Amino acid sequence: MGVNLTKIINRKEIKLEDLSNKTVGVDAFNTLYQFLSSIRGYDGEPLKNTSGKITSHLQGLFSRSLNLMSKNIKLVYVFDGKPPALKYGENKERSLRKSEAEDKYQEAKDEENIDLMYKYSKQFVRLDKTMIEESKQLAKALGLPIIQAESEAEGQIAYMNKKNDIDFAASQDYDALLFGANQLIRNLTLSQKRKLPGGKVVYTFLESIDLKKVLEELQLTQEQLIVLGILTGTDFDPGGIKGIGPKKALKLVKENSDYDKMFKELKAEFNWKEIYNIFHNLPVNKDYKLKWELINEEKVREILVEENDFSLERVNSSLQKYNEENKLKNQKGLGEFL
Repeated sequence: MGVNLTKIINRKEIKLEDLSNKTVGVDAFNTLYQFLSSIRGYDGEPLKNTSGKITSHLQGLFSRSLNLMSKNIKLVYVFDGKPPALKYGENKERSLRKSEAEDKYQEAKDEENIDLMYKYSKQFVRLDKTMIEESKQLAKALGLPIIQAESEAEGQIAYMNKKNDIDFAASQDYDALLFGANQLIRNLTLSQKRKLPGGKVVYTFLESIDLKKVLEELQLTQEQLIVLGILTGTDFDPGGIKGIGPKKALKLVKENSDYDKMFKELKAEFNWKEIYNIFHNLPVNKDYKLKWELINEEKVREILVEENDFSLERVNSSLQKYNEENKLKNQKGLGEFL
């Protein structure tokens, strides 16, 4: 889930055109989970090939990547590595919640309750090693750089952003800010509609968050922002301190300078320094290369059509549309010099 700072952070609405010719580091797991959760049938069943293997992630990755690439956005997909030890507790809890949701889904299926089937199906989404590997292969076939993080993808993206190797960090979570990303964007999608649990539909917009402005407006240092996040709860201390939301956490961080004493008085059931150290000293992959290639259409068709039963006509149509748009852009660019 990550840290939620929505109530205290100002976000700027931007357009996809604002990202033209910009490099964007994308949290791959975060994105693939979105596809697995949202690309489903009316009864909650994900897309599958003829052998029963789930393909929702491939459908989402192919469509969204091509659409964003057609806007001249240079994508970089960053994949999680080994999670910090403190995250295992949260992952165990998530696994338990997924198992419970799966049981409820089966009950709803037995009762032929389509609404409940759809509701619970989205709550036990799992991303396995096969899905991860084929997602990497598809992204490579689309000519996009793949970066394998040492640990958390958001920490790796933040590092790359601080080094000015990428212009933006893209994730739905705010954790990238705690890791020190200079520029965060949320809702990197062409659709502004988002379906929440329970069937409610909300409209979102592409958001840009500038870390420097956040710190100035909140009158905090980067170190204080991390402490604030720990108070409200991160993946490494789920729930944070009971009863403390972003606004109260902001007040506490400003009123206290001795954080050992503060967390002791708040009866924290975790070692705040261990969590702080994750955000401050996360291991990162420093030996990465960012190189964009032409789309390998033959490989794309092999992955999608031959291996996963996608419609050859639809895949070719999407590739052709991208090529035509790309050709048109190049012609316009050339025209500027004539």
